[in-house]
Amino acid sequence: MHKTDFFSAVNLSLTQDRPRFIGRWQRLRNLPNEQRQQAEQQLQQSLHQSQQQAQQRQQNVPALQLNEDLPVSQRANEIIEAIKNHQVVVLAGETGSGKTTQLPKLCLLAGRGVYGWIGHTQPRRLAARSVAARIAEEVNSPLGEVVGYKVRFNEAFKPEGYVKLMTDGILLAELSNDRYLNAYDTLIIDEAHERSLNIDFLLGYLRQLLPKRPDLKVIITSATLDVGRFSRHFSDAPIIQVEGAPILLRCYIAPLAVKRSILMKMKPLKHSKKPCHAPLLMP
Repeated sequence: MHKTDFFSAVNLSLTQDRPRFIGRWQRLRNLPNEQRQQAEQQLQQSLHQSQQQAQQRQQNVPALQLNEDLPVSQRANEIIEAIKNHQVVVLAGETGSGKTTQLPKLCLLAGRGVYGWIGHTQPRRLAARSVAARIAEEVNSPLGEVVGYKVRFNEAFKPEGYVKLMTDGILLAELSNDRYLNAYDTLIIDEAHERSLNIDFLLGYLRQLLPKRPDLKVIITSATLDVGRFSRHFSDAPIIQVEGAPILLRCYIAPLAVKRSILMKMKPLKHSKKPCHAPLLMP
């Protein structure tokens, strides 16, 4: 098997199988001619099976529909093109922009998640479970099939799934068995502005990993204005700014007499020795 043909076939297989195929191909040169032909045929069969599984995953991608009421959906085409053309994308979106729930679907629309899983990290376990349930509801799939989660002591995710929500600590733990993260073809590091120890370690590790995994895509989301640091950390990765969703606020101004009566009732609490949990109202 020619080198060019082999690596072209490997690129169409599942990401978790590629290191094993490359190792088997490199060992062919050390085998006698008769054993080499047999081993080459077995390698081609394994490659074909992995390619069929990837094709099956591509056919089973569910129909996706974005929530058009969210600001991030209005920039969908720009985000999809950035994911296709760049290895790292920094998405700066205010709270309520919809980046957490819509970004995994945008990755699927960009063709990701076929050869490997889309890993989506959250700082907390509760957030990982709730976000997974929300995205599963939006794609009309039971939790754990297309979209699932994995947290400490609890998991709801099938190998045939596409999007895997987890805490950043779980992803770090997986490095012990999968140092190149071959099970994933896309990683979403959400809420990176929190800058926990786990997040900082992941960002540093991914910076060293990306040259060894050119097929891996990384999307970093942040809700702060200082996204330039994340971009410079990954060799000036492109930044996409998304505005937050507007929220209608109504202000009610109480009459002055009502304010005075409330303050008069709160005066005895000032001299009380018991702890006071009453809200502070300014006139």
